[in-house]
Amino acid sequence: MAEIVLIRHGQTEWSAVGKHTSYTDLDLTEAGERQARAAGARLAGRTFAAVISSPRKRALRTAELAGLPVTETTEDLAEWNYGEYEGVTSAAIRETRPGWSLWTDGAPGGESPAEVAARLDRVLERARAALDGGDVALIAHGHALRVAGARWIGLPAAGGGLLKLGTATLSTLGFEHGNPVIDTWNAS
Repeated sequence: MAEIVLIRHGQTEWSAVGKHTSYTDLDLTEAGERQARAAGARLAGRTFAAVISSPRKRALRTAELAGLPVTETTEDLAEWNYGEYEGVTSAAIRETRPGWSLWTDGAPGGESPAEVAARLDRVLERARAALDGGDVALIAHGHALRVAGARWIGLPAAGGGLLKLGTATLSTLGFEHGNPVIDTWNAS
């Protein structure tokens, strides 16, 4: 049975230091480019009915270096909009807002967990429909893909907070006895 492959983009300057990066359109670092090529090597020989990407250049460059021709780009796969927290680390946010969690609180001036879940639900619906033609790749960002994983198995967006996801890792979403499952997660 076909599956959905989640591919997180390679390292950027901000991801390397834990800064929240949504709409800031950063390039991959040299390490990120190596990671993207390595992800492509792990996917060698695999064909995809659809390759859907975030429109951010870090995701598109990852697809290019991995040898995956993008068939669709969509803002629905963009990273969580961090609003006022763009470019800020979680540690810095918690200095002024102790106990803050993106997964339950969202970001001021950005998106709520419910808004991100609605976007990723639309992506998963499109990907699921395309599975009739074979595997589908989704190339995007850490928090967005963590929400996708959570939503696939019926959890709220906050469930993504329980799923660690490194740069340029691969995860697969599939089925067992007709039920959506996570087959692999955070594989490097």
